[in-house]
Amino acid sequence: MISDRTNRTVRKKVAAIVTEYRPDSHAEMIVGRLLGLFGYTPQIEVVSLYLDQVPSNDIGMAEAQTRGIPVYGSILEAIAAPHVGSPIDGVLLIGEHGDYPWNEKRQKLYPRRYFFEETFRALDLLGLNVPIFNDKHLSYCMQDAEWIYHGLAKRGLPFLGGSSIPHAPQVPSFPSERLEQVKEIFVVSWLGIESYGFHGMEVLQAAAEQRAGGETGIASIQTLEGRSVWAAMDRGEVPEDLMIQALGSLRDVPPGNPRDQVDVPVLFILSYTDGLKGYVLQLQRFIREWALAFREANGEVTAARCDSGLGRPYKHFDKLTGLIEQMMLTGRSPVCTERTLITTGMINLAMESLHLGKKIDSPQLCSISYTHGAEEEST
Repeated sequence: MISDRTNRTVRKKVAAIVTEYRPDSHAEMIVGRLLGLFGYTPQIEVVSLYLDQVPSNDIGMAEAQTRGIPVYGSILEAIAAPHVGSPIDGVLLIGEHGDYPWNEKRQKLYPRRYFFEETFRALDLLGLNVPIFNDKHLSYCMQDAEWIYHGLAKRGLPFLGGSSIPHAPQVPSFPSERLEQVKEIFVVSWLGIESYGFHGMEVLQAAAEQRAGGETGIASIQTLEGRSVWAAMDRGEVPEDLMIQALGSLRDVPPGNPRDQVDVPVLFILSYTDGLKGYVLQLQRFIREWALAFREANGEVTAARCDSGLGRPYKHFDKLTGLIEQMMLTGRSPVCTERTLITTGMINLAMESLHLGKKIDSPQLCSISYTHGAEEEST
């Protein structure tokens, strides 16, 4: 924040572009905090809103009206925000939730590329270079994701994307140095295969990128569904002991083995180019949080849960909202764009593997390399 000549506090101004704004939506959790809800004290100001859909349980229109925030009919108008009288300082893209179609790969077709196309067009027309936040992955289509990535790079726009879950505190906490020589990482996740599976992929990648030398790429991805998951564990191809340790770090886990209680588990298996193996197991409603367990080169195992909270107001959004504000205020993202690019590819190729019923190579991801924490990387 800065002060003007009259010593009034002047906050950075952002436009919020969302798919829908209804109770428990990501728009409510993020934009709501920036409006001062949930006990959150914002440092930036939402000055305009675009709603792609207005469902019967919409609360965005009422929130905007109460606070005098215009709801514009186009993304260009929301970013131009002519009522403000000065350029905006950032854009929030929250393309999550809403009534959108599904494809044959069980992916929901959110208009994320459209959001970026219109945002880029607006920024170019207005001559603006401002930070962009994008909720979750870039697109259900890797070609579109790469187009978005190159569009951000070409314009030199600060960018923060991905999931809120990797930013939640790890309980118990552990030193990141333990991940430098990691050989296997196992994440337990839940609910929707693609939507919540992406959160699991981000937990996996946030850990994987901390190994010595940073990220060097992913060679192949395989998705197993149903009894084939347990059969792979029986054959020793998947480390069941890491699954048990990860589950042991969670709260409110039903007694017994998920083998006996989860009808259709889904397991993503990722083979990294340097030999690291990653696993993300979707356990429907058996659990209500995310956790990971990893094995170092010396055989030592560490397990921890992501302390995301079990209900409203979903406290992990406090940390994510704070990171969004940090980027808007400083012009620097705490997470490099390459993480979001690679996790986008991870979930997209995992869904393709599930659709095809076979292991697939991932040449698009083999060439993605970056160092944890750096903003400017090479791919």
